[in-house]
Amino acid sequence: MSKKKAFALRVDEDMLKAIEKWAADEFRSTNGQIEWMLNKMLKESNRHPKNTKKDS
Repeated sequence: MSKKKAFALRVDEDMLKAIEKWAADEFRSTNGQIEWMLNKMLKESNRHPKNTKKDS
């Protein structure tokens, strides 16, 4: 599994509430929802990083 790096993210309060509700609707954590959203957009724009290492 790839390493994850923590960082601070500032978002508008209303946007965060919307993401939290969406996450609850999808049975995800807020962090998991944001990761899913970012991955989805990266894939759709053909900018998702290629996996160069094999998991061992």
